[in-house]
Amino acid sequence: MESAPAKKSACDIQGPWAADVCDVTGDVRIRGSAGTILIAPSIEIGGNPNPQEWQIRPYSRKHQAGIKEVTVRELASAADAPACDVRSPVPALVFAMGGLTGNYWHDFSDIMIPLYLQAVRFKGEVQLVAENFQPWYAGKYRTILKRLSRYEIVDMDKDDRVRCFPGAVVGIRMHKEFSIDPAREPAGHSMPEFTRFLRETFSLPRDAPTRLAGADGEDDEKAKPRMMIISRRHPRRLVNVDAVVALAERVGFEVVIGDPPFNVDVGEFAREVNAADALVGVHGAGLTNSVFLPTGAVFIQVVPYGKMEHIGEVDFGVPAVDMGLRYIAYSAGVEESTLVDTLGRDHPAVKDPESIHRSGWGKVAEYYLGRQDIRLDLARFEPVLRKAMELLREQR
Repeated sequence: MESAPAKKSACDIQGPWAADVCDVTGDVRIRGSAGTILIAPSIEIGGNPNPQEWQIRPYSRKHQAGIKEVTVRELASAADAPACDVRSPVPALVFAMGGLTGNYWHDFSDIMIPLYLQAVRFKGEVQLVAENFQPWYAGKYRTILKRLSRYEIVDMDKDDRVRCFPGAVVGIRMHKEFSIDPAREPAGHSMPEFTRFLRETFSLPRDAPTRLAGADGEDDEKAKPRMMIISRRHPRRLVNVDAVVALAERVGFEVVIGDPPFNVDVGEFAREVNAADALVGVHGAGLTNSVFLPTGAVFIQVVPYGKMEHIGEVDFGVPAVDMGLRYIAYSAGVEESTLVDTLGRDHPAVKDPESIHRSGWGKVAEYYLGRQDIRLDLARFEPVLRKAMELLREQR
């Protein structure tokens, strides 16, 4: 007689770094304020002789400070399940707001993209249950969240009722920074699919950049591609932005300055970005708006001085290529950094960036992200703008 197949574990525990995720079909009861998610066995199977329990941090960076654990617990018997105060017709998706949110890039990399990967299969028929609920996040991204779920978000920490669901996903998981790896997705999700989802969500009209060539293949002299230069008010400002605008206009671009708002619905600015054929900016959270560009647009990241190329590549370079953008990295040289003016040429941050990197991330962030602005060398930057124009002309 064959033995019964081993019961599939409700939770996929991934070791020290990757996020843990539970995926449960059946009777799930959530007592939010207690941080407990109970899995009741069906009456038909009679019970669960070996109930298990897991502690899950429902955030993509599970070691991030400030993320509380929730307890996912199997019950031995359906009789042990608390009575339902509220019954939902759709499954729950439990995740944590907070963590590194408040930084626009982390809003997408840590939450929105991983949340999309878990939620999109439900086609809106799922209820989001948020631990560490952040009203500002729910407000700023309400249009996207309402597309992922047709139901009101549950503020888990303040919810004293027992909510019953016909299933639940607990936790969200990222593939890589600010991107999706289709090879890790049984459903084949990808960044072009995600950016198309965003364009549909915000009714963004452009899927491709401006055509610079007419039907005969010759350049249309009237067509001027639009370039958006992202403005920063903090460190890593583009000091000579007016001169850069004038240069880009000489090369043939129509130029607009993009000033992303912080705490409002992202839809209005998304429309401004979608109207651009090229996006330029110094490394920083504002470049996250690249998700709203039409596929095939040009994305120029100005990488700050200080051997920051790897960080720029991981945070924006690889994701840009994954999105189907034409990506150009421009590394600022020492003469383009205001650190020369503020610290002097003999300071280690200026003459020996490797020593700063050896001293740890804190010093790297202090000097190269927190204390320098960029003054672009126009003669050095002009070929980059001409390359951008060339890439746009190649579009047919």
